[in-house]
Amino acid sequence: NQTGIMQQMIQSSSASPSLKGESPSLTELREILWTNRKPVGSVDQVWPKLYVGDESVARDKARLSSLGVTHVLNAAAGQCRINTGPRFYTDTEVVYHGVEAPDHPEFDLRPFFSSAARFIDSGLKENGKVLVHCAMGVSRSGALVLAYLMIHQGLTLVEAITAVRLCRDIGPNSGFLEQLRQLELSLRTKSRQITEDINKEEKALSP
Repeated sequence: NQTGIMQQMIQSSSASPSLKGESPSLTELREILWTNRKPVGSVDQVWPKLYVGDESVARDKARLSSLGVTHVLNAAAGQCRINTGPRFYTDTEVVYHGVEAPDHPEFDLRPFFSSAARFIDSGLKENGKVLVHCAMGVSRSGALVLAYLMIHQGLTLVEAITAVRLCRDIGPNSGFLEQLRQLELSLRTKSRQITEDINKEEKALSP
């Protein structure tokens, strides 16, 4: 299966072992993101049936149709940005979700991580194809796709970056990167708590 193949590719091309098991610093994350970069095209598949792209592909309904895109997540929604909205897609079968986010390091994208990840997950579970886009398909859309891979696919931040960079050179701004680091820490804490709770239950049940 495609997801299994992708995960094997991540492991074989993963970042340095010193980054595994601990949250890398912003400097280390930037190094992973900005080493050996290649020019980005208008759209790339970065995970099975999950695409990252720019404004041009989001506005090209014929291209979306040829790709088989069923769900569009606009990470740069709003009147002053890419104001497509659900109306733009009314003559198509596309399901739309918008996040009004400027590409500024001081903007807090964290409140949108869960809802964006849920939208992507539901689209893929319906056997659809999901496009996540912003203006360039680099910072905002990249950050939301990384959040999805961490929340729903169980990848670490480094693994998620590695997975996406196999297909497209994303580059969330430094503020979004720090917010993704915080997301990773909170997911780890939650995971540890669940493990501890299971262990307590097992001890209580054992004779």
